[in-house]
Amino acid sequence: MNRSITLLVAGLAFAVSVQAFAAGDIEKGKAKVATCVACHGQDGNSVDPQYPRLAGQYADYLAMALHEYKDGRRGNPIMKGFAAQLSDEDINDVSAYFSSLPTKLDDLHNHIQGAQ
Repeated sequence: MNRSITLLVAGLAFAVSVQAFAAGDIEKGKAKVATCVACHGQDGNSVDPQYPRLAGQYADYLAMALHEYKDGRRGNPIMKGFAAQLSDEDINDVSAYFSSLPTKLDDLHNHIQGAQ
């Protein structure tokens, strides 16, 4: 009996966590990123190193980061203000959009002294 309840609770928790990071709509996300592109670039590949490149990042990672800015677990007052304006659907859509873009991230080759 206890095992059945444990399995049921675990199954429900999994279903809820999957729903929390449900895939967003890329086209809706594209229409919602006007504020984001000022710092992160139209293509999600910021040329200013103080702003992260969002293009090609995992959508669930981007969504998690936005939720953490929104609820204050990440301490950036500027991003907290922007994220506070977003609904859960907005976060999923924006995350899906940036995730769908080709990244210009590279590896550490030639960035570490002595690397060949």
